[in-house]
Amino acid sequence: MPRLSYKIGDFDLVVRRSRTGLGLFTESEIPKGACIIEYTGVEITKEQEEKSRSKYLFEITARKTIDGAPRWNTARYINHSCRPNAEPNIYKGRVYIHARRRIKPGEELNYNYGKNYFEQYLKDICACAKCKPEKPAKKTTKKARAGLSAKRTRRAA
Repeated sequence: MPRLSYKIGDFDLVVRRSRTGLGLFTESEIPKGACIIEYTGVEITKEQEEKSRSKYLFEITARKTIDGAPRWNTARYINHSCRPNAEPNIYKGRVYIHARRRIKPGEELNYNYGKNYFEQYLKDICACAKCKPEKPAKKTTKKARAGLSAKRTRRAA
């Protein structure tokens, strides 16, 4: 993989409803390897980290952790996936999210939160596309539609 750039690209990102709550989606194409966004927040101490109930903690080093809970941290809306299209990279004490592959407009951004977070919070409830694929919509046959019409007519009478 070529050397990563840490200059954030000018991508149209929007927070909206996803299958797991709120998610961050792109409305423009993002090329493979592009720097999408920085994960920002308040730097906290180890003591504060141990007392914190935040689910937005991002450990930078053994002594530095970012609490990304503030809503101005748009990257906090990037959800977990066991088959991610992005990945976090730490550079000079900051966290940047890069595209692992080309990401098409309309796609939700996601990265793997790591083994510890997965084991602690997601193990039994992971709803990513790999763990819980969407079921295709049921096709209604002509016979079934006719039966539905007959039931509606009987109820109305």
